[in-house]
Amino acid sequence: MLVYPSGIDLSSSTLRFLARHLRQRRREIGSRWRRLPAGRQALLALAHLRCSDTYGQLAAAFKVGIATVYRYIREAVDVLATLAPTLEQAVSTAATKAFVILDGTLLPIDRIAADRPFYSGKHGKHGMNVQVITDPFGRLLWASPALPGAVHDIKTARTHGIPAALAQAGVRCWADKAYQGAGGTVRVPYRGRWDKLSTGQRAVNVSHAKIRALGEQAMATLKTWRLLRKLRCSTTRITTIVKAILALQLAAH
Repeated sequence: MLVYPSGIDLSSSTLRFLARHLRQRRREIGSRWRRLPAGRQALLALAHLRCSDTYGQLAAAFKVGIATVYRYIREAVDVLATLAPTLEQAVSTAATKAFVILDGTLLPIDRIAADRPFYSGKHGKHGMNVQVITDPFGRLLWASPALPGAVHDIKTARTHGIPAALAQAGVRCWADKAYQGAGGTVRVPYRGRWDKLSTGQRAVNVSHAKIRALGEQAMATLKTWRLLRKLRCSTTRITTIVKAILALQLAAH
């Protein structure tokens, strides 16, 4: 296999952050010897998450076996996932903001047509539904556990208790039409055809759309982690991967 030098569009502080927690993990379990030091393991895991490099590519680049690559990535992801904030912690942070933005995104997965629970009719593809809460500037605050793509946004949000948690904390929230009926502090635009709405309703919808547009920045931020553009792992691991990436993204800020 040919090997060539490459780069990862992440700061060195992100590498140091992950390496520090991996060293702590090794001390906790009493690991005496590893094929790669913590810094190299962190670099390997970041290459997988950020660039979606395969196990084979990473094994050749770091001169280790594929099984070792798998173990190192799984360990790094699990360590990072424990650092991700819970919904309660995110809502506590959101309470210090003027408002938050709630939106959902579909993370594509490699499933066949028979896997109907994972098929999203809205997007026309198989995937996992993840709900995202951002601050008024579109910065990530929290990402939910992943549910099958066939689950609607409003049901996903209720399953995770998002509207109730925001209402209890008195946090105002802007969301799109998919969250009609969420109640509490969740605000959605007026429904109906544009030419059927009153002038006032149109103005409200325009203002609402401008605010929600900032939330799209968070979705774009998530997708800069190329692994999330096409997940080929078990669906049971996707929640852990999303939490790991959330922890890295928050650490970068």
